[in-house]
Amino acid sequence: MREMLYETLAAAGQHAQYGHIQYLGRGLGLLIWRAVASRRKLAVKTIQERLGLDQNQATTVARESFVQNGRSFLEILFCRQVDWRFCRDRVLIESPGHLHGILKQMRDRACVTVTAHFGAWELLGGLLHLMAPQEHKQVVVKPTHDRNLYRVIRRMRSHPTVQIIEHEQAAPKVLRNLKQGGLSAFLVDHNCRREEAVFLPFLGRKAAVNVGPALLALRAKALVWPVFLLREDPEHYRLLFEDPLDTSSLQGDRHEKLRTVAMFYTQAVERMVRCYPEQWFWMHRRWKTRPENELST
Repeated sequence: MREMLYETLAAAGQHAQYGHIQYLGRGLGLLIWRAVASRRKLAVKTIQERLGLDQNQATTVARESFVQNGRSFLEILFCRQVDWRFCRDRVLIESPGHLHGILKQMRDRACVTVTAHFGAWELLGGLLHLMAPQEHKQVVVKPTHDRNLYRVIRRMRSHPTVQIIEHEQAAPKVLRNLKQGGLSAFLVDHNCRREEAVFLPFLGRKAAVNVGPALLALRAKALVWPVFLLREDPEHYRLLFEDPLDTSSLQGDRHEKLRTVAMFYTQAVERMVRCYPEQWFWMHRRWKTRPENELST
């Protein structure tokens, strides 16, 4: 019954006008801002500490972040509508020649694509479906606690060439895909368990960084490519990307290589957050997991 309700709402949303969904997303973000005081206070406090802003400045950034993330959530409804017309009308690529060069480099290589809960991240799967040259593509996600809702979201996120796989027990599937020269995409900015983490500086404080994408990239000798989709306004986006890191060229022992790769994608996320702080997911408890030496003091 609940899944049928979700399917009905999803179908209705997919037929709504794009501008209406963006308007509703803004309203959803403002509703969460007003209703969930604990997350509002967490976001403001964290922005003050990590970016050095005063309370008024931090409140402005945090409120806009809630609005942006409300829009991001409802953009799930449009994941399957990302086609070449969508790209032409809504997505700006500042350096198409540079992008073409990177995609050409990826043609015969496995690739770990890394991104963050930043901008319009839900739409990136559609762009990978269109642009990435690999035949086999994956997006690794964490499922929601509501399995009925998750099944609906998973269907909306899927594309003909993009497989959605769950974070738990994903490693064998990802490694097999990379060994076949495929592309696997990860969100790398969320908190993780201590046993999954390497602790690295992020916005001025050590954070638990998921080492899984780095380990899999090294085992497959893959490229690691940071990609982000910035929201320019409610209906237009800008594709931001950096040059990929070639893990096959790294020097040092296994531990040094892992730290190098994890630091590479952590710093890429930090650069985006510092440039466009209102587009990141500040309500998340990013620094929750702490190093063991901090717990013993």
